[in-house]
Amino acid sequence: MTHKRWLISWIGNADHVAAEAGPAAGLGPVATALLGADKFDRVCLLTNYGHERSSAYCAWLEQRCCYEGAAVDLQEIDLRSPIDYASIYNEVSKHLKDLGLPRQDVELTLHLSPGTPAMAAIWIMLAKTRFPAKLIQTSKEHGLESVDFPFDLASDFLPEFLQRSADRIERLAQGPTESAPQFSKILHCSDSVRRQVQLARRIAAHDVPVLVLGETGTGKELFAEAICAASERAGKPFVAVNGGAIAPELANSELFGHVKGAFTGAVVARKGHFQEAHGGTLFLDEVGDLSLETQVRLLRALQAKEVIPVGGSKAVKVDVRIIAATHRDLAADVVTGRFREDLFHRLAVGILRLPPLRERDGDIDLLADSFLAQINADARGKPETQEKKISASAKKLLVQHLWPGNIRELYHTLLRAAIWSPGPVIQAEDISDALLQVQPADQSPFGRSLTRGFDLQELLDEVSRSYITKALKQSGDRKNAASKMLGFANHQTLGNWMKRLGLETLERQD
Repeated sequence: MTHKRWLISWIGNADHVAAEAGPAAGLGPVATALLGADKFDRVCLLTNYGHERSSAYCAWLEQRCCYEGAAVDLQEIDLRSPIDYASIYNEVSKHLKDLGLPRQDVELTLHLSPGTPAMAAIWIMLAKTRFPAKLIQTSKEHGLESVDFPFDLASDFLPEFLQRSADRIERLAQGPTESAPQFSKILHCSDSVRRQVQLARRIAAHDVPVLVLGETGTGKELFAEAICAASERAGKPFVAVNGGAIAPELANSELFGHVKGAFTGAVVARKGHFQEAHGGTLFLDEVGDLSLETQVRLLRALQAKEVIPVGGSKAVKVDVRIIAATHRDLAADVVTGRFREDLFHRLAVGILRLPPLRERDGDIDLLADSFLAQINADARGKPETQEKKISASAKKLLVQHLWPGNIRELYHTLLRAAIWSPGPVIQAEDISDALLQVQPADQSPFGRSLTRGFDLQELLDEVSRSYITKALKQSGDRKNAASKMLGFANHQTLGNWMKRLGLETLERQD
């Protein structure tokens, strides 16, 4: 039997650079593979870079490297993230099956070098299990090389560089967990979130109250929804209530219901949120904002599994799982008497502590890519819109920002930047303009993370500029007076500081 030789590869950033920057940038991995190997009958290139850029690359590749009889196919792959194993695995597997693979008459070669390490990992898995294939890699130093592993990935172990993600790979091999599909919506690559997701999965299996702690915008409701979907109450009512948004005088009525005539305006009886959630889950956000009176009623509802509507005397049985959430330090509120200790212990059976975005290493990049893809999809086809990409400098600015509003702030910042930016690429200045400079009290310069490209000198300069500007303003731009405020020996010292920091030199000295 005559075998056809197919090459399948991602298009990586180095490939695009090779086509766009000229000969000095080299050939890139794909072109190196085509020029260094025996001829392929078909070249299938996968991309998540967008149609326009990838089409331009294919045109360059055909002109530079392809040969008569070779067919080059370009396939856009819609990935949730280029480092999300499940998304890569599912989309690539689907594409290979759409190509009719595996086939006895096709000798398949998979190229490991282009793309992310996660993409390479999936190629290795597929080549050793579902779609038998040769593996190659390319480099500037060694050119084209065949790659093989002296074992079967379907047997006992994975290479060391995959072992670090063994839990992800294992879940991938088993397929998605039908009982908890919404955990896949919690995008992350950081260990801090991974640990909370694993804990949430375990908590979901037990029908106990849950307390989710975390700053505003960290995704507390998303975790609550996932826990509900993974529990025995999946498919039952999920009622979300924001305790901080309910007027104190209406809280009891909203949560527990009321009878007709219970108060002025109660012209009909009304079920409360507990009854609406009967059989399912009640997500009570900002539980720390509830009044002490409402806390007493909430405790009774949890203990007795019944509620008494406002103005009523007959208890109504309810079967509800409570998932409470708050941005407050409830333990501290217990000490001060602001939150009932007995209610705290009743709620705090399953506890999740969601880290702020500034402490989630690697997640800002991941979330930004996902949000921008969502923003582009939502804007597609609308007048006066165009698909947006984000520059490296803009990405750097995103990573350096503290994100006091966390995930919610990141999304809306990107949305503003995408709307406001005049061109197809979101630049650093677009991000800077889109950021709302709100500085909470607990986010002083001394609270900055050391894990996100921290620059001490940059921080010191920022503080210096701020105080010098403040002193000049308060002194009416008199440099001598400002110097005394700042503890400088004379105005010349202040002038030297201003020059170094790039501040405008003022002529007025007295």
